[in-house]
Amino acid sequence: MRDRLANIKIAMYLEMFTSVGAIIGATITTLIAPIYLYFFFALFLMTSFLKLKPGSSPSRLGRANIRRSLWLELEGSYFDEARNESVKYTAERPVLGGLGMMIAGIAAGMLGIGAGAFKVTVQENILRLPSKVASTTSNFIVGMTALAGVSVYFFSGFLNVTLMAPVAVGTALGAIAGGRVLNRLNDRVLRLLFYFVVMLLIVQMFYKGVVSISL
Repeated sequence: MRDRLANIKIAMYLEMFTSVGAIIGATITTLIAPIYLYFFFALFLMTSFLKLKPGSSPSRLGRANIRRSLWLELEGSYFDEARNESVKYTAERPVLGGLGMMIAGIAAGMLGIGAGAFKVTVQENILRLPSKVASTTSNFIVGMTALAGVSVYFFSGFLNVTLMAPVAVGTALGAIAGGRVLNRLNDRVLRLLFYFVVMLLIVQMFYKGVVSISL
């Protein structure tokens, strides 16, 4: 937020969808055993490796989406330290992006994870936001999405408060360190790190799914 990398207006717009999705997902989790959801989410994460190609000229629908984004003020700019220049951007396809974020929220609520990888993918491929803006805005959204899902888990008695404290300390320190170095990273390096984390998550989801079935 201090470096204006995270776009608060875009985050709050998308948060309406992810919070609803998280509550729905968490509620479903309290009713069913989400064994096969691990495989579903692993396949879902594989879409992170898809990259939509921008058209040579905006269509009528594309221009309508841009006008809608401007009306919602889903735009911004930031100074990229790695490139040493100011970057301006405008979100595209706000409605489709909102639906994609709701799906990410459902996945987050059902599996107890932030689904940040898929949120970044939605923001990059559908909303067409720069990589750093997508990453930082996703971080802003993840906390609020998790709070929405946790409210369901808390009243259902599913939270282990003893484990929460050390995990919170570790993730907070890691987030502070990551936030300080993000703007100094090249976009290509950031994308490679992102894909590496996504691959780890995919392997983890498949592993948990196989273990759950074997049990």
